[in-house]
Amino acid sequence: MATQSIEHAVRESYGRLVAILSARDRDIAAAEDALADAIVAALESWPDQGIPDQPEAWLVAVARRRLVDRARRKATGTAVAHSLAVLTELSAEVDPAIPHFPDERLKLLFVCAHPAIDPSMHAALMLQSVLGLDAARIAAAFVISPDAMARRLTRAKVKIRDAGIGFELPDQRDLAGRLAPVLDAIYTAYGSGWEGLAGDARPDDLASEAIWLGRMLNELLPDQPEALGLLALMLHLEARRAARRKPDDGYVPLADQDPARWSSQFLNEAEATLRRAGRFGQTGRYQLEAAIQSAHVGRRLTGAPDMATIASLYDALFRHAPVLGVAVARATATAEADGAEAGLRLLDEIEPARVAAYQPYWAARAELLARADAPEARDEALLAYERAIDLSNDPAIRAHLATRRVRLLS
Repeated sequence: MATQSIEHAVRESYGRLVAILSARDRDIAAAEDALADAIVAALESWPDQGIPDQPEAWLVAVARRRLVDRARRKATGTAVAHSLAVLTELSAEVDPAIPHFPDERLKLLFVCAHPAIDPSMHAALMLQSVLGLDAARIAAAFVISPDAMARRLTRAKVKIRDAGIGFELPDQRDLAGRLAPVLDAIYTAYGSGWEGLAGDARPDDLASEAIWLGRMLNELLPDQPEALGLLALMLHLEARRAARRKPDDGYVPLADQDPARWSSQFLNEAEATLRRAGRFGQTGRYQLEAAIQSAHVGRRLTGAPDMATIASLYDALFRHAPVLGVAVARATATAEADGAEAGLRLLDEIEPARVAAYQPYWAARAELLARADAPEARDEALLAYERAIDLSNDPAIRAHLATRRVRLLS
């Protein structure tokens, strides 16, 4: 019972507690260490002494005492003496009788996605500082070594501390621009879980953590249509998780998935969230991506998606976000609506250097060439399949592409 209470307090409140502990001196690493010490202390004392009436207040009070103790051990001069005075003041701020703390997680999200921080670290920082994931788990999702990830996270936190990055929300006029990196980081986290854990329906996977962040962001910023769009997009994708794999873990493309295996609960929430976003009348990238996924869901009623509508939505999305992944998906959708040659023309418009190591491009090119009428298309398709197979990290996708290649040879 005590262990479950600690897990609940950490799960529900980790980001809030880290934000509270680090807001004054901006030292996220020290706050995380102090909170970790408090959690250990709780594991040691709560089973015998009982669970306090306000577990969060207990954790914060113990963590702040740890911060004071550490500062005292480092005290060497007047500057540190001043820090000690601040920490001592902080240690007295928590009243165990007060059940709730100010929710500073939104500020922490904006700190993690600050322009001064390496953009490649935004998502990892959020996952660790807001959700409490350890560096090893984050490293596995981003396919780098745990030591390398730990070093990068440490450098980012030192940057926040030494650069004096403020724990504050942007002005309303700057909010849209500063919100975009937060949304992108959450989607990066989701994408890492979606690709790295495909077919794994564990409730604690990285994709679920990203959805948790998306829900939290919309709770704290309920009037931002793009934040709603992102949540709707992730929910639509998550609805299809079980359908992406066969019983033997084989890969199932979207066009071949059984809609009966899509989660109605996730789809209903996704559609409701997208409708809420649409009421603002401010179309953006994530709303368009969610709308595309919503259009695919129409297949549940009609047996086939409206590919003309989906291709049109991709054209609009490409105008908002002309990034590589959108360009490739747009070409594929156009091929479904207007024929393989139309899709190949759009693929040919992409600069070759950008796609040299981009697996989705070669997989899409192989599929479209296999359907094309040109005499040389078959040989080009075989080469594209080889390239896509070589670039695939997922064994199930490699096997799927290899099967498609063999079928083309027969």
